[in-house]
Amino acid sequence: MRLKIVAISIFIFFVISGYSANGGLSYIANDTLKEPSHSLLDGGWLEERDGVKILHVSGSHYEMGYQHGYLLREECLEDMRAFLDYTTRTISYDKLRDIWEKMEEYIPTNYINELHGLADGAGVSFEDICAVYAATECTTLMNCFGIAAWNNATVNGRFYHARSWDLPFDMKDPVSGRYVHENNVLIIRKPDNGFASLCPSVAGALNGAGGINEKGVGIGAQVCWSKDQEFNGPPILIRVQWVLDYSDSIERVLDILTSNRTLGWNFIVSDCKVPVGYAVETSANHVYIGTWDDQVESNPPFWSIKNVVRRTNFYINPVLAATQRDYYDPSGVMGILSTFLRGDPYFVVWNNYRAMSNEIKKNWGNMDINSTMSMLQRVYRGETDFVLKFIKKCTTKSGFLKAWNQWVACTETGDMTVSFATHDKNACEVTVHYFNLYDLLNSNPP
Repeated sequence: MRLKIVAISIFIFFVISGYSANGGLSYIANDTLKEPSHSLLDGGWLEERDGVKILHVSGSHYEMGYQHGYLLREECLEDMRAFLDYTTRTISYDKLRDIWEKMEEYIPTNYINELHGLADGAGVSFEDICAVYAATECTTLMNCFGIAAWNNATVNGRFYHARSWDLPFDMKDPVSGRYVHENNVLIIRKPDNGFASLCPSVAGALNGAGGINEKGVGIGAQVCWSKDQEFNGPPILIRVQWVLDYSDSIERVLDILTSNRTLGWNFIVSDCKVPVGYAVETSANHVYIGTWDDQVESNPPFWSIKNVVRRTNFYINPVLAATQRDYYDPSGVMGILSTFLRGDPYFVVWNNYRAMSNEIKKNWGNMDINSTMSMLQRVYRGETDFVLKFIKKCTTKSGFLKAWNQWVACTETGDMTVSFATHDKNACEVTVHYFNLYDLLNSNPP
């Protein structure tokens, strides 16, 4: 009888709290949450255009976090449970909390406040929010691509920033059964004493590891696996948001990205005012910053493209590459053998780099929002390259070429075209949508 009572009690606890078998998220049931004061939600609202959810947040960082959590409460709960359920299959909840404690002292107070607001608005514990944001730092399956193009590489010489945000399609909420990529959202931020920005993302994430701001700055981050890693710095989503909220120059961007470095990352960053785009490669103890004509960009088998920088999930700088892989050239025989013998991903991602670079060369001088988005989608569908198409078929269970969203923005005008994955369709397989940062900033609540 005692065992039955204990079992029933545990069952009731799991049903009420929404815990998954793997640790889950200990959130407060929605019906226990009190309605917020009007002041907390003032300046924040949710709308839908052309089937896309658009979240407007403004005010202090706490207020923006609260608006995000409250207006997308169900979606935030689903995504956070899914992320923790997925990550704690390989990293324990306690380990994630330990990682957060190491990173927390490097996080600006504004963003600690914002995560408190997100927790309060969504009705989750701050500790669980911290675990989720530590989990994003440990998601080694993120496979992304970033491009910046300017001057005579583009139509009319305008500056274009492109990004594909790639993650596995099997991150699913164990309670509702909903996938994270189904809860996509376009986030418009207007922080007090900061710069407005536009970020394609998912509910609960401050950004999709990239975006643009009103000062003509663009950024996109790619995981770049490395043995040289520490946790003495902010999580990637907070670092990217820090850039967007407070950078009005490329110098400020580079300062934020290269201070208190953590794991292996690379970034494509741009400033249309200069105009210039940079590839930034970082690990805990090494940094490379270069634009298209840096010698590093032409180290074989890599090659430079005038007024274009691009990156996916490997280093090109030899010093940083040595922290990642045993053989510098990922395209050669050793790259192929490493794939089959050790499961190294570098030959696979090399083929994405190669195929995308070949398409950039073909479109050079004609790159704009539409042509660049078309190029992104065609490459990701495997239509431009036989080898990449074959690899795509062989990696269906990974995050490779699985885009949660893809976007191209003109950082001078604020125009953006974006595609979002659906339940069963990759972002490269769906219709694109058009928005403008400044039009969205000037819109009013319905």
